[in-house]
Amino acid sequence: MNEYIKDTMEMTDFIRRSPSPYHVIRNITSELEAAGFERLTEKKPFSLQKGHSYYVTRNSSSVIAFRIPEKFMGFSIAAAHTDSPCFRIKPSCEAENHGYTRLNVEKYGGMLMAPWFDRPLSIAGRVFVNKDGNPEERLFETDGPAVSIVNLAIHQNRDANNGIKYSVQKELMPIFAQDAPKGSFRSFVASRLGVREDDILDWDLCLSDTTPPAVWGREKEFFSSPRIDDLQCAHSAFRALKETEPKDRISMIALFDNEEVGSGTGQGALSDFLSSVTDRILLSLGAIGEERYLHLASSFMISADNGHAVHPNYAEKSDITNSPRLNGGILIKYSANQKYTTDASTGSELKSLMNANGIPYQVFVNNSDVLGGSTLGNLSIQKVSVRTADIGVAQLAMHSPYECGGTKDTTALLSLFRAFLSL
Repeated sequence: MNEYIKDTMEMTDFIRRSPSPYHVIRNITSELEAAGFERLTEKKPFSLQKGHSYYVTRNSSSVIAFRIPEKFMGFSIAAAHTDSPCFRIKPSCEAENHGYTRLNVEKYGGMLMAPWFDRPLSIAGRVFVNKDGNPEERLFETDGPAVSIVNLAIHQNRDANNGIKYSVQKELMPIFAQDAPKGSFRSFVASRLGVREDDILDWDLCLSDTTPPAVWGREKEFFSSPRIDDLQCAHSAFRALKETEPKDRISMIALFDNEEVGSGTGQGALSDFLSSVTDRILLSLGAIGEERYLHLASSFMISADNGHAVHPNYAEKSDITNSPRLNGGILIKYSANQKYTTDASTGSELKSLMNANGIPYQVFVNNSDVLGGSTLGNLSIQKVSVRTADIGVAQLAMHSPYECGGTKDTTALLSLFRAFLSL
């Protein structure tokens, strides 16, 4: 098996096991602990030692993990996000109509809605239950598909192929049960957690596509999977941190939640999570006063979030002179309006690193007439102002429940993060 297919299959297996940001963090932290990383909590003082590795989580959906060398100046930070567009289940969610129990949902993030129809969907996230008078957090995931958002037949909607504006409140409600008693969803959740219905206090639950990831194409050059954006970057950064040792900087990954809805939460890139952790690291290691500024001035961050490949059926949507393709290597992302942080200074430093390590790369710039998406780099540096470049790899069908990427690009991402986190 080719290295890039093996790397992609390891990454898509992680995605398959991570149907919500809470599962992402559970899976990452369990592997970090197995690799010798020590758990920290924000509620207790940091007591750190050089030569050791640590991690800290926030709200069970974001994580910062780092390795401390014996001598260092600054940080090498690889940032990505743990969330993906999806449908979230509302607190009071049961809606009955003609004997069918449907679940009341709302959009999370900007999403392609049409591909969600007629797919097998699981329910995943976290549930808080009463435990001796206090809330206890439990991970929740159904055993396979539990609901489906079912299309209206073409015979009853002859204009279905002429373009539809969907109503989430009407047309995107998934079917959950038939002829079920009121309260059947809460009962369903309680039975799978082994608690009483009255013990359920609250939940953060979403729908997740259960279609298995697939590698395909004449030479197995493509793959499809849910949540490629941005778990391809998050998993690659996490794996590289686990597999490398830093030399002259503290190596760090910062994986934030809520990028898809603007990052303005307590666990998002606009929060104080990164700034407070870096401050507490330096304080614990004896860096005081002006030393903090010296460390930040010597730091570099890679903000990793995927970008758009040229689509062969819609090539006019891409830039006319910068045309990224699947399997073309790392995307270096530029934006004149600073939606991406890369400039000539940080871009040239990144290119030098990749040239020295034989890592392929290409340039991504949006079509000047097409508004592109944003990412977390230009947000996180509002809290921790370090030199930053935005990167990703090319993909198709972004923000669909089942996206498409190039198998060789996973290996390119791993190679970049390994080189960067070894500095």
